[in-house]
Amino acid sequence: MVGGICAMAAEVPSIPPDELVRRTVWNELQAAKETAKYRFRDRKETPHGSQTKLMVETRDAMAAIVIAIDDRPLTPEEREAENSRVDRFVKDPDELKKRQKQEQDDTEHTERIMKALPDAFLYQYDGTEPGGQGIGKPGDTLVRLSFHPNPKYDPPSRVEQVLVGMEGDLLIDARQDRIARINGTLQKEVSFGWGILGHLDRGGHFLVEQGDVGNGNWELSHIALAITGKILLFKTISYKSDDTMSEFRSVPSDLTFAQGLELLRKQEAPLAENHRSGNPQPK
Repeated sequence: MVGGICAMAAEVPSIPPDELVRRTVWNELQAAKETAKYRFRDRKETPHGSQTKLMVETRDAMAAIVIAIDDRPLTPEEREAENSRVDRFVKDPDELKKRQKQEQDDTEHTERIMKALPDAFLYQYDGTEPGGQGIGKPGDTLVRLSFHPNPKYDPPSRVEQVLVGMEGDLLIDARQDRIARINGTLQKEVSFGWGILGHLDRGGHFLVEQGDVGNGNWELSHIALAITGKILLFKTISYKSDDTMSEFRSVPSDLTFAQGLELLRKQEAPLAENHRSGNPQPK
C-alpha cells in the first residue's frame, strides 16, 4: 500500500492545483484554434428516444445527417425529409449563416466558461486515473482534482452564473495540458437575473469527456446533461440528454459544407445497403 501511495504521489504535479488548471485552460483555448477537422458518429439519447447522426466538421459549419432513430434506419419517407432538411443549408446561404452564428455563440459561451474555471473554483489534488478510450489518451496518467465554488468569485454574466453552485472533479492530462473530463453537480439552486429571469434546480448535473483521436488532436467523446429549473418565473425547463461520439476519422481542413454533406452521404450508402441486405445497423 505504501508503494502505491508513493507511485500515485509521483504522478501528481508539484505545482499548485489552481496553477495546473490555469495552465491547462490556456492550452485548451489555444487548441481550439487548431484547424484539424474530423468526421464521426454521434448517438444522442433523451427521454423521448435516441437519434444517431453522421457528422463532419467543415470550414463553414458542422454538417450532419440523421441515419437512425431509436437505433433503426430511416424509412424512405424519413430519409426524404432529412435530405430536404440538410439541403436547405446548401441552397439557402442565409440558413447556413444562421447555423454559423449559432455555432459561434456556442463557442463563445464555451470559451467564457473555460476562462472562468481557474477563478470560479477552489481545487485540490484527489489522486489519479488511467486514460482510456474517449477519456484522455490511453496509457497516460490523468490527474484528478476535486473542486468547489470559490466564495470570492463574482460571475461577470449569466453565462458564468451557473458555476457558483457547482462542485465536482476535473481530470487533467498534465503531460498534454488537456482536460479529459469535467464532472459537476449543482449543490444549490442557482438564480440568474436576480431570480427574475429564472433559476436552475439543485441536483443538476453535467459530464463532459474528451480524448486524443490521433496526432495529438482531442475531440469531445461524451456529453451528459440533466437540468431542471424555471425561466421567467413560470416556464419550467427540464432537459436530459446523453451524447456519445465515436469513430473519428480525419478530413481535409478546407472541406466546404456541401462537400461535407457529400462525404457523409457516401459514408451512409453502405450502411443503408447493409440494412437492405439483412445485416443489422451498427449503433
